[in-house]
Amino acid sequence: MKTDIQIAQEAKIQNIMEIAKKIGLSEDSIEQYGKYKAKVDLKVLKELQDKKDGKLILVTAITPTPAGEGKSTVTVGLTQALNKLGKSSIAALREPSLGPVFGMKGGATGGGYSQVIPMEDINLHFTGDLHAIGVAHNLIAACIDNHINSGNALNIDLTKITWKRVVDMNDRALRDIVIGLGGKTNGIPRESSFQITVASEIMAALCLANSLMDLKDKVKNMMFGYSRDGKALTVGDLKIEGAVTALLKEALKPNLVQTLENTPVFIHGGPFANIAHGCNSILATKLALKLSDYVVTEAGFAADLGAEKFLDIKCRKGNLKPNCVVIVATVRALKHHGGLKELSEESLEALEKGITNLDKHIENMKKYGLPVVVAINRFVSDTDRELKYIEEHCKKQEVPVALCDVWAKGGEGGINLANQVLEQIEKGKDEYKPLYSLELSIKEKIELIAKEIYGGEGVEFSSGAKKMLKIIDELGYGKLPVCVSKTQKSLSDNASLIGRPTGFTVTINELRISAGAGFIVAMAGDIIDMPGLPKKPAAELIDIDENGKIEGLF
Repeated sequence: MKTDIQIAQEAKIQNIMEIAKKIGLSEDSIEQYGKYKAKVDLKVLKELQDKKDGKLILVTAITPTPAGEGKSTVTVGLTQALNKLGKSSIAALREPSLGPVFGMKGGATGGGYSQVIPMEDINLHFTGDLHAIGVAHNLIAACIDNHINSGNALNIDLTKITWKRVVDMNDRALRDIVIGLGGKTNGIPRESSFQITVASEIMAALCLANSLMDLKDKVKNMMFGYSRDGKALTVGDLKIEGAVTALLKEALKPNLVQTLENTPVFIHGGPFANIAHGCNSILATKLALKLSDYVVTEAGFAADLGAEKFLDIKCRKGNLKPNCVVIVATVRALKHHGGLKELSEESLEALEKGITNLDKHIENMKKYGLPVVVAINRFVSDTDRELKYIEEHCKKQEVPVALCDVWAKGGEGGINLANQVLEQIEKGKDEYKPLYSLELSIKEKIELIAKEIYGGEGVEFSSGAKKMLKIIDELGYGKLPVCVSKTQKSLSDNASLIGRPTGFTVTINELRISAGAGFIVAMAGDIIDMPGLPKKPAAELIDIDENGKIEGLF
């Protein structure tokens, strides 16, 4: 069996200008990064502002196994299938982070015959967006410490600096550090830490910005800490929002690439889904909606994380109106939620126990007033009896279901799913509404998410979180949406609770203000914003030959 990278390298890739022409982009509208990648000038959005938007399809998933359930693969396959049916369709995806690529995850551009190419470039550096975000973030960090060393006119409290440094690599040694050592010329010593670049508030803000000036305002409003008298301090206080935004000017432009079947794809932005909101940029999504009839996008991890944040945060910020939700499920994951250890074994009993996880995610998406289609992402080990069980279960729930074989067959393997999605959209029964009103308190919003989406009985706030609830209100941030940071392995905040857990209480340990991005982060459980490498990292498998051909990248 061929690997993903072998399949990608054998594909007949088209010059990016040919892809641009397919969606009506002129040579003046794009900036080429070599033959197969390009950025799209934001002037296109202004030129098309009066054009009617296409339909927006969100791909999400059930609670995943460690290997993931193939959201990106299904997203790419569905887009290819829609184009095979004669529909104009563009996929809008997140950019991969280098840390996971070299760590445990490997490549992040779909799989099999439903991939985005050039996959090596996209996974390794791409057009430099993440580097720009990292430098912009670290400029703020450098200016904070320079300000302190130069007299500290803002009276910054060194024990309450919340702005970390970033690097786009899994490096656990940087989680807790001491900076400024080595004497007076090296600054003032203090404790600090690093987070991975995709966890940066700069990344979240870039993905939620509607224009360059909107991004500049978001940067200006970013909090980096507190003064000794309790005043919230922002990047605007440092007077560097212009410089930071200047570094992000090119990164803000969406990136255009293609699938194996030469279908257009925008890949832009990639905030973590269990720390930030886990969706690609608003600008890429809006651009795709102007340039095609159907846009297929995804949100990170399962529907309780990525989809909830897509629907409660991204859609609000971008004034987006989704038309249909696709929930990706696999036989393997459902058996995992049924308690089975050897997932390649047939077990209708485990499937019956685990399918309650799918039921909960379906219920959750319907709470937003959206039609739902279940996509069964087929694996080689799936048996006919197992696949039939899921199909019959969904039909009893009166939920459309489609067997999806896009990994092996590309767009052809997603035709059934595409037809089901089109049928739901054509019915016009989408009545999207967010889960909660922004007028609710932060506490009430968190409790509503915990009860309605996770299925918990209530929320317990630590003493520190209770203090932050008061501070948030006092600073005027109480009307912001909430971004809950929790494990992706369970509907609850406890990774060991599989299936559809009940009777649990969600614990909020900490609250963080992302004033620039425009949401409050509620930390549930011990979520690390700087991952570590596994004992045998994927980096050991990656190689390059004398001709520059890369091997082992997934």
